[in-house]
Amino acid sequence: MLDLFGMVNDSIVDGPGLRFAVFVQGCPHNCPGCHNPDSHTFGTGTKTEISEILARIEGNPLLDGVTFSGGEPFCQAQELAVLGKKIKEMGLNLISYTGYTFEYLYAHRDENGIGELLDVLDFLIDGPFVEAQRSLELRFRGSANQRILDVPASLAAGKAVEGTL
Repeated sequence: MLDLFGMVNDSIVDGPGLRFAVFVQGCPHNCPGCHNPDSHTFGTGTKTEISEILARIEGNPLLDGVTFSGGEPFCQAQELAVLGKKIKEMGLNLISYTGYTFEYLYAHRDENGIGELLDVLDFLIDGPFVEAQRSLELRFRGSANQRILDVPASLAAGKAVEGTL
C-alpha cells in the first residue's frame, strides 16, 4: 500500500507524452520553494492499494508512460518498485523524480527497495530543487542543478549518464 499525495490521470508536464502521475506523500528534503510543500509530511496522505493505481492506469489507453513524483518517491521505493514492474509489463515507460542524487541512490541501492526501483526506471530526474537555480525554461526540471538521467545506462556504467526526454 502506498501513501499518496495524489494522482493525475493525464499529465503533460511530468515527462514526455501523455502521462499518469503518482505523487507520493512524505519528503525529507523540504526544499525551499518546492511546488508540492503539502506533500512533505509523512503519513498524512491517502493510503492506496497498488491494484487501485494499476486499474486507473489501465483505464487510460492513451498513456505514453507513468511518472513518480512527490513527496520523495524513494522513501516508498519498495512499494513503487512493485508498481513499476507492473507498469513496465504494460509496455509503458517510467520516470521518477527524486531529491536525492543518483550517486546517493546507487550507493544505497541495497537498502529499502532502492535498487529494485532503479531497476524498473527508464529515466530519473535527480537532485533537490534549488530555488536560486529555478528556471521556467528547463524541460521537466525545476532548477538547473537537476539532471535527466538514463537509468539503464547509468546502472550499467555505475555512474550517472545523462539522457534526453
